Amino acid sequence: MKSTNHLTAVVTGGTTRIGLAVAGRLRAGGWQVLTSSHRADAGADIVADLSEPAGAARLYAEALRQLGGEPPDLVVNNAGLFAQGEVDAETAARIETVNYTAAEKLTILASGRESGRGAVVNILDSRALAGEGGGAYLESKRKLVEFTRRAAALFADTLRVNGVAPGPVLAPVGFREKAGLTPLGRPTPEAVAEAVAFLAAAQFTTGCIIAVDGGEGAVAV
Repeated sequence: MKSTNHLTAVVTGGTTRIGLAVAGRLRAGGWQVLTSSHRADAGADIVADLSEPAGAARLYAEALRQLGGEPPDLVVNNAGLFAQGEVDAETAARIETVNYTAAEKLTILASGRESGRGAVVNILDSRALAGEGGGAYLESKRKLVEFTRRAAALFADTLRVNGVAPGPVLAPVGFREKAGLTPLGRPTPEAVAEAVAFLAAAQFTTGCIIAVDGGEGAVAV
């Protein structure tokens, strides 16, 4: 049940990597956080498969139940499917559903709150923000970039809608990987979480997309 003393958040894909860091950062700031995963063994508060057409609606309904019927103050659309290059039609459809359609649906559901103004932060991709690359994954993220900006105006009465666009995030401990040729190196999940926390608290910021890419975009200019 929702605590009367805490702001509440739902973080999709909140048990690994960026989602785990976002959930941890918000909890450290006093938020009550519900995480979701498609895996029953992941330790998430909500199990929901966002690749299914009704997955987003089921996730939101369960979040409302656990929060005593109150809408979350923040939804972080982090869950995503990644693929490089071209994929078959079935895989492309699943990527589109998880990366774009589910995020769109959760944003629309969050906009239906009856009082106050909530917030949505969409996790994007710096390459999609720059219009680079191809394939189903980046196309889904480009659509989410466009939707983030459109939704900020469309739902301004009830929601602030912003985005964080990470560059390639450092691999987990145990993987050997170069930092990359960017001024600040490759970002960590914690760096992405820092930007999410900022946007969650920025009460007069909407339609904003923060690139957390170690300065890669600046080098490319």
